[in-house]
Amino acid sequence: MKRFHLALALFLGLALAQTHDPLDPAQFSALPEGYSVRLLAGAEEVREAALLQGGRAFPMARQLAFSGKEVWRGLLPELGPYEIRLKTKAGEKRLGPYRPPAHPFRALAWVGVRGGYQVFPDRFQNGDPGNDALALSDDEYNFNQVWQEKGGPRPYLARWQDPPGPMHCCHQYYGGDLAGLEERLPYLKELGVGLLYLNPIFRSGSAHGYDTHDYLQVAPRLGDEALLRRVLDRAHALGIRVLFDFVPNHTGLGFFAFQDVVKRGRASPYWNWYFVKRYPFKPGDAGAYEAWWGVGSLPKLNTANPEVRAYLLSVAERWVRFGFDGIRVDVPEDLLEAKAFFRELKARVRAINPEAYLVGEIWRRAPDWVGEEAFDSLMNYALGRDIVLRYAQGLHPALFGGPRALTLLSEAYALYPEAASAMGFNLISSHDTSRLLSDLGGDAAKARLAWALLFGLPGTPVVFQGEECALWGEKDPDDLQRRPIPWGTCDSGMRGFFQGLYRLKAEEPALKGPFATYLAEGGLLSFFRGEGEGRLLLAFNNQKAPASLPLPQGAWRDLFSGQVYEGQAEVKPLGFLYLKKASR
Repeated sequence: MKRFHLALALFLGLALAQTHDPLDPAQFSALPEGYSVRLLAGAEEVREAALLQGGRAFPMARQLAFSGKEVWRGLLPELGPYEIRLKTKAGEKRLGPYRPPAHPFRALAWVGVRGGYQVFPDRFQNGDPGNDALALSDDEYNFNQVWQEKGGPRPYLARWQDPPGPMHCCHQYYGGDLAGLEERLPYLKELGVGLLYLNPIFRSGSAHGYDTHDYLQVAPRLGDEALLRRVLDRAHALGIRVLFDFVPNHTGLGFFAFQDVVKRGRASPYWNWYFVKRYPFKPGDAGAYEAWWGVGSLPKLNTANPEVRAYLLSVAERWVRFGFDGIRVDVPEDLLEAKAFFRELKARVRAINPEAYLVGEIWRRAPDWVGEEAFDSLMNYALGRDIVLRYAQGLHPALFGGPRALTLLSEAYALYPEAASAMGFNLISSHDTSRLLSDLGGDAAKARLAWALLFGLPGTPVVFQGEECALWGEKDPDDLQRRPIPWGTCDSGMRGFFQGLYRLKAEEPALKGPFATYLAEGGLLSFFRGEGEGRLLLAFNNQKAPASLPLPQGAWRDLFSGQVYEGQAEVKPLGFLYLKKASR
């Protein structure tokens, strides 16, 4: 409830006195370097602040400033009681003492250290044409009586260079597989990838794989468990962690429990695994049972049923034990008793691997869905598309310039725990959106601006396969963003640009540190990353005229061009700077 009141106050722009609550993860969370403590205050109310613990003082600094409010931040080295000392316009005062939670929300040290990459297996690389036809024997068509009776297009195999057809979204198979992923692992290593997110790889009835037929078997069209073992081992040897895609809300028509219900009706022990409205029924008839978004091929699971929960939790445990480093969860808000389910999921997965990373597919701001008993991060479309993409579109500054972007970023980072921001799963495009170049009308300069901004934010920037090749692809109407990657025509200039971003993400310690506001006006957006002498000042310009950035004292060198600036720097039209204090 306290987090709700804080969110409401931030949203409404209400005036706030200096407030701090150690039980609010947005104000107290654990980072690898210490315990993040944050204080909310009105603009320019606080002149100086410090944390007091064990007879020692630790400085706090203004981190975020937006909409008449400020967030002050400091780090404690130990988990224990503390106070906050303030110098304000009205004089000095102390807040506290405070006692932090025994088990604060913590950031995993390995997350947010390097850049990520998303693979949609059927359209990534065909390494074994011999398994292509197995897609047809598993396809939904074999189980969907409504589809069979209606006729129309049927699933089919395509050559890699074939154009998208009527079944492109879901039932036109191009043959991409785990053997192809294994072939491309050195490419991903060379690109700089440190985290790999795989769309569903388990037995299913479609090219996308979100209609699971067997949660415990690798899709034969993609390979087998021995090959998956080899891919994971090779990825780990290359320093790449891997997430699998988990779909607990619904199954496909070929799932054993659903098929048993189809055959035996109320006599099936799995009858209460689903929500059947009438029986008998034809598989594919969404009017006969609850289905996700009314799609007949996706019957909804009853996750309020203890047997269903136990089965799904055992699935997650099995694959984390197998060696996956974390889980991306499909549509978590749609489950029944969802928060209780994911609280138990996290506890059981972390019991197997204390460093397992959990990401929930929630597109909006939802700080109540992250925490020690919830997800480590959401899929941050609310950052990547609602802020980064809109800023890169280069609208008039009065509509969406630097001030608007910086305000929205600051509001988001005030609402979320620093632990969640440090583990942010940040993306602009994915298998569920248009590609960035299509969103930007093919403007490569705007695309570079967007990617540079995304890589400059806390957390892990996640690149959908082929974006580094400067591919186009609209989502509507035919999911053209999912076309196979034409590797022979990959744009080498864009790929080199991405390599530079991945390298900076991995090599610059400041890009693993905190975010702090600096300046925004017109099309100019700028903020700090990191702390102390090694911090970076990042600046962006979404307009077609240069912008002037006043610099803090000293000489600053751009990590891309090597140019050194002092006093002020020019940010080129649709340009950006990653500035670091120049050594003398």
